[in-house]
Amino acid sequence: MTDTAERIVLVTGASKGLGRAAALAIAKTGAHVIATARSKRALEKLDDEIRAATGRGATLVPLDLRDASAIDGLAPALLERYGRLDGLLGNAGVLGTLGPIAMITPSAFAETMEVNFTANWRLIRALDPLLRASPAGRALFVTSGASVRPRAYWGAYAASKAALDAMIACYADETEQLTLNVNLYDPGPTRTDMRFKAMPGEDQSTLPTPDEVASKIPYYLSAECDQHGQRISYRALVAQ
Repeated sequence: MTDTAERIVLVTGASKGLGRAAALAIAKTGAHVIATARSKRALEKLDDEIRAATGRGATLVPLDLRDASAIDGLAPALLERYGRLDGLLGNAGVLGTLGPIAMITPSAFAETMEVNFTANWRLIRALDPLLRASPAGRALFVTSGASVRPRAYWGAYAASKAALDAMIACYADETEQLTLNVNLYDPGPTRTDMRFKAMPGEDQSTLPTPDEVASKIPYYLSAECDQHGQRISYRALVAQ
């Protein structure tokens, strides 16, 4: 069951950007990908890409991470079909409103926290038993440099990622004695639509592509990875 060809890996936010690239990279290792995102059409396009690259399809789960009951419903379905979950990539996120913290509306602030932080807690709550059922469960959550380098006008986003960092550090401490390994992944500036929205004047040609940044992710969801409780930086990996 620990062979990569048999691993079952769930990826959130798999319809575009880093999530799409990561889902494709993971599928190319031989793992079976369970891809979730809000857009069914984008998931079907991803499935076409995975089939073209591997000859096998993914399991597609249209899912809005703001829907708590839908997240809770993942576990029974996965338990019945697979009996375990070998990898979880908590990638989905929103930029939210950039602006003075005093001017952000309560609804905008709440949505940023809901998607970037609370939804990941709900995923852990729902899927932890399935990850523990794997002989080599791996969970990797996408964070941001904004969580450790706060800047003006990024209050909601930075707060959501800082909360995620703290929660995942606690989760890693709780699972230290298990075969389940839990880590954070900091992709750094990446050539995505979210980055362009945040930095419209930036020369995106200077940034790594989602495919480049995602190329490092499959290892941290593999049985071979023994790192635990770490913040893994793409920039640090390529600088080695």
